[in-house]
Amino acid sequence: MAANASKEIISIYVNEPVYFLDEEVTYAQADAWFGHVTRDLRMDIIYPQDNERQYPCIIWVCGGGWMQMNKGAHIPYLADLARRGFVVASVDYRLGHEAPFPAAIIDIKAAIRYLRAHAKRYSINREKFGVSGESAGGYLTAMTALIRGKQYEAGEYLDQSSAVQAACPWYMPCDLTKMVNNNLMKPAFFSGDPNDEEYCRTINPITYITAQAPPFLIFHGAEDTLVPPEQGEMFYSALVDQNINARFIKLNGAGHADAHFFQRPLWDIMADFFKEKLK
Repeated sequence: MAANASKEIISIYVNEPVYFLDEEVTYAQADAWFGHVTRDLRMDIIYPQDNERQYPCIIWVCGGGWMQMNKGAHIPYLADLARRGFVVASVDYRLGHEAPFPAAIIDIKAAIRYLRAHAKRYSINREKFGVSGESAGGYLTAMTALIRGKQYEAGEYLDQSSAVQAACPWYMPCDLTKMVNNNLMKPAFFSGDPNDEEYCRTINPITYITAQAPPFLIFHGAEDTLVPPEQGEMFYSALVDQNINARFIKLNGAGHADAHFFQRPLWDIMADFFKEKLK
């Protein structure tokens, strides 16, 4: 027998479920091509097949300045997050050239209602939902988490709630009027008049902060020149003013959406946050 040959019998104990990726799940439909046709709004769901337990669900919202997005872009990281004890759904939404504010918020809320309606299929705990996203997705994360009640609810499964119990926005803009006025961000998604005070209030996440807001974990790069860290700090301060459980983490040397945010220590912090708040 060769010196490097080996013949073994081992035992593997089954102490965790098998995870699956359910791709291109249609959760809603929306008007497309100038209102003449419809298109599916879809999500990719990573879930454990487990008939014994129910798992917290985390919604992931990809960024891209309301001009581009790809729900599959971060699947390698989301799969790792799921295996820490979550169902994770990466959600498609309408971009600025398709439909202006508040269309994307309506879409994210519809996705949450769909998942609650199909909780048994995906081993989801209906009472434990979190939401997270980057940049434009961070903005949508905050708006989804803060806006409660019937506002921006449309479509199917309206008997289900779109409320979430924890939120983790990454490098999010929280004062859109300031961003627009500084020419840093002029997406078609915000089609209203930046000089209209009521419209400005409507599009800014800070407007919706109340004492009923869920816990927040906020990430921001210290060297971010696209969405300055002052935006995240402003949002954090507004949460603290309402006595909301909030944590703000500024990453030294990190710009906007760079590799710092895709290192394991940051995902460990986020996973621990959701484990604590959704337990």
